[in-house]
Amino acid sequence: MTFRVSPSILGKRRIADVYNAVPVVIPNLSPPPLSIVPLVARKYASVAEHKPTQNNGPPPGYISIKGNNHSESNVDRGSRPSPAPAPSCSAPKNPNLSSPSSTKLDSRSLDAADWDQNPDLSISKFSELPQKNFGVNQHMIINEEFKEALRQVLWKFKAPIRYAFAYGSGVFTQKGDLSAASSSASTLHPNPPEAITKVQKGPQKMIDFIFGVSYSQHWHSLNLQEHRDHYSPVGSLGSYAVSKLQDSFGAGVYFNPYVTVNGTLIKYGVVNLDTLCRDLSQWDSLYLAGRLHKPVKILRDNPSVRLANQVNLISAVRTALLLLPPEFTEEQLYSTIAGISYMGDPRMSLPAEDPKKVLNIVQGQLPNFRRLYAPLIENLPNISFNDSVCAHEDWFDDPHVNAKLAQDMDPVKRGNMVRRLPKKFREKLYFEYQAKFQIPRGEFNKMLEDTKDDETSTGFRRQQGGWFEQRIAKDTEGIQTEVRQVIEKTIRWPSIVQTFKGIVTAGFGRSWRYAIEKREKHRASEVRKREEAVQKPSGNDADPKKVQ
Repeated sequence: MTFRVSPSILGKRRIADVYNAVPVVIPNLSPPPLSIVPLVARKYASVAEHKPTQNNGPPPGYISIKGNNHSESNVDRGSRPSPAPAPSCSAPKNPNLSSPSSTKLDSRSLDAADWDQNPDLSISKFSELPQKNFGVNQHMIINEEFKEALRQVLWKFKAPIRYAFAYGSGVFTQKGDLSAASSSASTLHPNPPEAITKVQKGPQKMIDFIFGVSYSQHWHSLNLQEHRDHYSPVGSLGSYAVSKLQDSFGAGVYFNPYVTVNGTLIKYGVVNLDTLCRDLSQWDSLYLAGRLHKPVKILRDNPSVRLANQVNLISAVRTALLLLPPEFTEEQLYSTIAGISYMGDPRMSLPAEDPKKVLNIVQGQLPNFRRLYAPLIENLPNISFNDSVCAHEDWFDDPHVNAKLAQDMDPVKRGNMVRRLPKKFREKLYFEYQAKFQIPRGEFNKMLEDTKDDETSTGFRRQQGGWFEQRIAKDTEGIQTEVRQVIEKTIRWPSIVQTFKGIVTAGFGRSWRYAIEKREKHRASEVRKREEAVQKPSGNDADPKKVQ
């Protein structure tokens, strides 16, 4: 067997780690002395990405998520199980998202039932995830040629990218896209691949990426050598200054906007993997976690990020339930989730963003939101689909279906939900209620210490809400206000700092261009709003009841 060995810095795992094989030795034919050199081939984590061909039925692994059936094909092999039955209001709830047999052998093992409370983010293999098909709901199905064109962008970077996703209106359609875009944007990309031109029908849009990297300074050092033109004058200060600016201010992301790669205009943000996983699992800034609340196209996957993002998604559902009434629709649920990242965002209070942005995102991507969250909804004990439309086989992919849901308002269950919110976010909510309930400082500090003891317990106990969490859950009128305030406080300062940092990292010219385009979107939204207001009275005049 002949191996073709090519140098790579895009991964860290050896071939033995990937294929469970012993290293292959190749004799060194160079002049003496002769030596034996182990083959250290590299591979991407993206080998585990699900590779479906079309969007039929619920996400792969749906059956195995709802029960303990592991006979489905493994997503790591790129195959797709047969479409499973769509969720129904009568489907039994199973709180475990994986089989009891799917555990790790060491002392830091992930308890299959407690993956959201005790995530081991140090894992390096997809086989260490709680179950075979764990997290495949995160992989959206898009046009294959378009996906390949997006991946070709990544290949233009020699610096190692461990995790990457594309997001935004340049990848996923939003309601009102065509009317909102300016005609001058129709030739935005200098020389794009044909697949991008076909998918972005009409006016073209810049494509946004996030790159997760292991070592920020090393990555920028390599990227500055290859793509110095991507950086503003800050790049002249060197990789240390760039990485320091990235990691020390705002949300820990360094953006390079309006750069052309492979004939396509893109914006890419660079983030350290530790920073990304921390925000996804703890919500310390909600800057990147909020972006991943919405459908994105993962182009290069990573097991620890997949685990952290699944924690992020189920936390988003729990937070949304605290903001919603007992009965609501899918559109209300997904709009609440998608709107979390915009609460406290300074752009939403300025004429620099479309006021209907959240609604446009949800209405344009309803099947993708369903694919992302339906498996989690089906396995939470206090929420269920409550609509006869779920009995139809084709409802899951129907963008016109807006199914009804219901949640259990029992204070014990909602108290458990409060207890299982992300750590940083939950602590802020506790402090809000400590002031509201006027709990003495000593008693409150003791309660926090007991909470920490529960979290560090080696027994991996399922975290249950106590008297304090249940009291919070009973505050049905005030909890929505308190949760919103905590979200705004979490987001506001990192977003403000990140906005000003963007002016420095992008440069004045690119920042001004970005602001003008956002202003144009806001203006177009206001025009549509006035047009809709004018059309409504004419529709009422034509009402047959009024004619009679």
